[in-house]
Amino acid sequence: MGQPSFAASNAIIYVTYGAFLVLGTGIAWKMRNQSKADFLASNGTQTAFPLALNFIASALGSGILFAYPQLATISGVQGMVVYALASALPILTFGYFGPIIRSRCPEGFVLTEWTRQRYGTVTMLYLSFMTLVTLFLYMVAELSAIGQVVTALTGIDGLPVVIVQCVITTIYTSLGGFKISFFTDVIQGGMVIGLVLIATITIGVKTEIKRELVEDSDLTKANLLGWQLLYILPVAIITNDFFLSNFWLRTFSSKTDKDLRLGTAMATIVILCILTLVGSTGLIAVWSGALPAADVAVSGSIAFFLLLETLPTWVIGIVLVMVVTLSTAAFDSLQSAMVSSASNDLFRNRINIWLIRGLVVLVIIPTVVLALKAPSILQIYLITDLVSSATIPVLFLGLVPKFYWWRGFEVVVGGLGGLFTVFIFGAIYYGDAKQGAELLLLEQGLYGNDWSAFGAFVAAPVGGLIWGCGALGLRLSVQWIMAKVQGHRFSALDAPIERTPSRDTDIPSENLISATPGKFF
Repeated sequence: MGQPSFAASNAIIYVTYGAFLVLGTGIAWKMRNQSKADFLASNGTQTAFPLALNFIASALGSGILFAYPQLATISGVQGMVVYALASALPILTFGYFGPIIRSRCPEGFVLTEWTRQRYGTVTMLYLSFMTLVTLFLYMVAELSAIGQVVTALTGIDGLPVVIVQCVITTIYTSLGGFKISFFTDVIQGGMVIGLVLIATITIGVKTEIKRELVEDSDLTKANLLGWQLLYILPVAIITNDFFLSNFWLRTFSSKTDKDLRLGTAMATIVILCILTLVGSTGLIAVWSGALPAADVAVSGSIAFFLLLETLPTWVIGIVLVMVVTLSTAAFDSLQSAMVSSASNDLFRNRINIWLIRGLVVLVIIPTVVLALKAPSILQIYLITDLVSSATIPVLFLGLVPKFYWWRGFEVVVGGLGGLFTVFIFGAIYYGDAKQGAELLLLEQGLYGNDWSAFGAFVAAPVGGLIWGCGALGLRLSVQWIMAKVQGHRFSALDAPIERTPSRDTDIPSENLISATPGKFF
C-alpha cells in the first residue's frame, strides 16, 4: 500500500506519454499535407460512436479528481448527484442546438461564426474574446490539475510532467490540427472508460465501508448547498459549455444530425456514470475512515487521493495511466479548439497553415507559467461560468425566429450588464463595494455558508436579460427618432426574408433561425 516507487511512477507516466507521442505523431505524419480547412475542422465526416468517445474525452480532465470528490464530502449524496447530472446533461444540448445552428451556418465550425452572421463582426469579436479567455483558463486549469494530481499520487514534482505533456500534445496537434485531436480522443476516450471500470471494481472490492461513519457523516441528508446547486450548476455548466469551441468543433464534424444526437446521448450516459463514480470516492473516503470527518473542510479536495493510500500500490499505477490519459485528451482538445477559434475569428482563416501551427506553440508558454501559479481549479471554472451565464442567455435569444429584431448591441450590453449586476448584488449583499467586486471572482467558491454564490448566478443571467432589454429600448428609441428627423420610414422592426438552408437537414422549417442580417446596431 502507499505510493509507487520513484522509478515506477516515472516509468508509468512517461511510457504513457511516449505511447501517445508515437500514436499522435504517427497519425499526424500521414496527414501532414492536409489542407488548411481540414487542419482547422472536419465538418460532416464523423459518425455517432467516435463522436461519443470524443465528447467523453473532451468533457473530462484530471481536475475531476479534485472537484467532484470535494463537493461530495461537503454537500453529500445530494450535491454529488446534482453535480454529475449538471455536468453530463448539457452535452445533450449540442444534439438539439447543433443541428439548428449548422442549418443556418453550414460553412462554420464554431459558435462565433454563427454569431458573426447573426449579429455582426463586433458581437462576434466580443464572444470570441470571451471564448478564447475561457479556453485559455481551461488549459491553465488542466495543467495545474495534472501537476497537482501527479504530486498527490506519487510525491514527485509535477512541473516536468506538465512540460512533457505540453511538448507532446503541441507536437502532434501542431502537425495534425483538429483531425489528430479527434482521432486521439477516440482512443483516449475508450481507454478512460476501461480504466475507470477497473479502478471502480478495485475500490469496491478493496474498501471497507463502516456503517457508523455513514450515520455520523450526515452526507446522506439534504442540505442548503445541495438545494442551491440545483440551480447554480445547471446554469453555470450549460452556458459555459457553449463557450467551449472543442465541443462545437465536434458538433459540426458529425456526418448527420442523427449521428450527432445519438453521439451526444451516448456520451451523456457515460459521462454521468464516470462523474458519479468519481464523486462517490469522496463519500467512500469519509465512510471508510480514510478522510476523518473533522478534516473534510481542509482536506476534502484530496479525498480521492487519501482513499487511494489505503489501496494496493498497483491500483495507483492504473489511476496514473487514467490521469495521464484524461489530461492529455482534454488538453489537446483545448489546444486545437483555441487555434481553430483564433484562426476563424481573428484572421478569417486567411493566414498560412504554418503560422497557425506556430500559434499552437506560442499559446503554450503563458499557459505553463500561469498554471504553476494557478489558484483553486474550481475557482477558475467558476469565474468562466459566471461570465458565460451573463452572456449566453442574451446571445441565444437570436435562435428564436420571432426575435429577429434582437441585435448585437443588446447582446454585448446584456453580457457586460449581467456582470455589472453581479457587482451591484455583491455590494448590496455585503454592504461593501470591494466585496461586491470580489464576488465577480467568486473568491469564496461555492462553499460559503451564505447566499452569495447563488445570488451571483441569479444576478448574471437575469441582469443580462434586463440590461439587454434596456439596450433594445434605447436602440429602438434612437432609431425611431433618427427616422423621424431624417424623414425615413422606421424599419427597425421589419421582418427579414427567410433564408433557405444551404445543406440538407432534418430540422423542420418552422424551427430555422430567421436570417437577420448581421448588425450590431
